[in-house]
Amino acid sequence: MQAFGNRPAVEVSGEVLTYAGLFEKAASLAATLIQHQVAGEPPLTAVFAYRSVTAFAGVLAALLRGHGYVPLNRTFPPQRTLALLQRSECRAMIVDAESQKQLDDILERIDHEIVLILPEREEARELAARWPQHHFVSTGEFASPDQWRPVEGSLDSIAYLLFTSGSTGTPKGVMVSQHNVLHYTDWTVNRYHIIEQDRVSQNFDMTFDLSVHDMFAAWERGACVCCPSQRALIKPGRFIVESKLSTWFSVPSTAVFMKRLGMLKPDMYPNLRLSLFCGEALPMDVAKAWSKAAPNSVIENIYGPTELTIGCTAYRWDGDHSAHECECGLVPIGEPFAHMEALIVNEDLEEVPIGTPGELLMTGPQLTLGYWREPDKTARSFIVPPGSAKTYYRTGDRVRRPLNGKPLVYLGRVDNQIKVLGHRVELGEVEAALREESGIDSAIAVGWPILDSGAGGIEAFLQTEGTDLASLRDRLNKRLPSYMVPRRIHLLTTIPLNSNGKYDRRALFAILEQNSNDASK
Repeated sequence: MQAFGNRPAVEVSGEVLTYAGLFEKAASLAATLIQHQVAGEPPLTAVFAYRSVTAFAGVLAALLRGHGYVPLNRTFPPQRTLALLQRSECRAMIVDAESQKQLDDILERIDHEIVLILPEREEARELAARWPQHHFVSTGEFASPDQWRPVEGSLDSIAYLLFTSGSTGTPKGVMVSQHNVLHYTDWTVNRYHIIEQDRVSQNFDMTFDLSVHDMFAAWERGACVCCPSQRALIKPGRFIVESKLSTWFSVPSTAVFMKRLGMLKPDMYPNLRLSLFCGEALPMDVAKAWSKAAPNSVIENIYGPTELTIGCTAYRWDGDHSAHECECGLVPIGEPFAHMEALIVNEDLEEVPIGTPGELLMTGPQLTLGYWREPDKTARSFIVPPGSAKTYYRTGDRVRRPLNGKPLVYLGRVDNQIKVLGHRVELGEVEAALREESGIDSAIAVGWPILDSGAGGIEAFLQTEGTDLASLRDRLNKRLPSYMVPRRIHLLTTIPLNSNGKYDRRALFAILEQNSNDASK
């Protein structure tokens, strides 16, 4: 970071911090953390900060002290923050000013000492009096940056611990190593030719692993990370223009939203040279619209679960050829990153022939360390397939490698293949029909009601102010067998999104459950 000195490292809601300034803040925090470390604490430091300078300095401070960072998010319910703090066993936490407002809801339920570092508070006597079992350190007690000394570490140590939603409702903590992140970052900065003049978007909350790309791909090459306020995120097109971005990274849902609201008109973003999408399937029509709105931009669709470190396959959009390689109206997920290996298997974990759908397994230098304190869950997801000596991660995603060497295509989640009246149904195929026949990009299909044998039928959600449902149903009846035609199509002005900006299927099930309860009254 010292190599880039006075260049801007991060811009947060208009506040700019140079590389030298960011390093000084992080080094001061790291030295302070070391001075107040608690005996027996795990090698993890929590960062309870949101879209602030403290958030970025806190991440670096944790790493500079030789710890992995655990991001916490004040937009989450305090109960979830408390659960993640307890699960991680962190004994130190860096807290920005706005997040301090939730401390009352969190600290009252923690009986062991936590060291709370407060970079935006000059004194903390009031908090110390209220919570005497904890130790508060305000800016007047901070160590100076020159007191920090490099800490010996291992590439196998944890870089960050990120909690993902668990199928049982209990979050799983994915342990991502220094080696994992280093491989990903080295590969991406070379593939995308990141340079110090780049201005890189930071659309993701730090509890979403795609934020790691924005920070470290930019900082490795001296570029500036541009982090909008939560309010600015509502108008992403304006953010691109006003922040003079050269590099964009978001979930496809954001691009769908922009297309719907007329933010993807031709030549709107001529200064973008790189546009990346990851986190969910990228609709072909959205990629086409984006390529016209950002005519000078390379567009790539990246695929990768957290357990494989941010992204592990990529597909570059080509205006002349890509439409012919799309399936179900979705952009392919492409080819594995360098040194990453893909294996497509059947239910018995045996490799399937080319052209046959199956579950995607992957391995390589981005394969993470497993789940924090959960060896049984790790053993179920990180497996050695028959006939192999390597450990692979079971992604739970259905893919197919087409014949003639064409790129991997995404078919949906394994658990999105359901049985309806004894028939196997790919919900992705239903969603493709809905998008193509309605002309609406935001289309979700779910099995409902849930039965022991599968699902009683299919219900669909479209994000639109209104459409001719009778005509749409006629077109679907001509295209799909009767058991695949949604029984009901719900029109929503906004399809719910989760904290990472992806479509929230759990929220849609809650809507169906509520409708069912109301109907039974």
